[in-house]
Amino acid sequence: MVEKGNKGRKEEVVTREYTINLHKRLHGWRVRVRIARKRNDEEDAKEELYSLVTVAEVPPEGFKGLGTKVVDEAD
Repeated sequence: MVEKGNKGRKEEVVTREYTINLHKRLHGWRVRVRIARKRNDEEDAKEELYSLVTVAEVPPEGFKGLGTKVVDEAD
């Protein structure tokens, strides 16, 4: 029998970067965002985790070849 690890999905707090392509009707813009899952420390909070979305820096080479990546919290 295979035993599952003790870690649940809620214990996996990670930060990822995504490239979002907006529709042509919105001028075809692209935006690079960083979405960080954070623990909610408020006592009366309904949810244990929340998402913090920030605009990420685009490398000088541009968007070509960028994909979703997991980011260290120190970055």
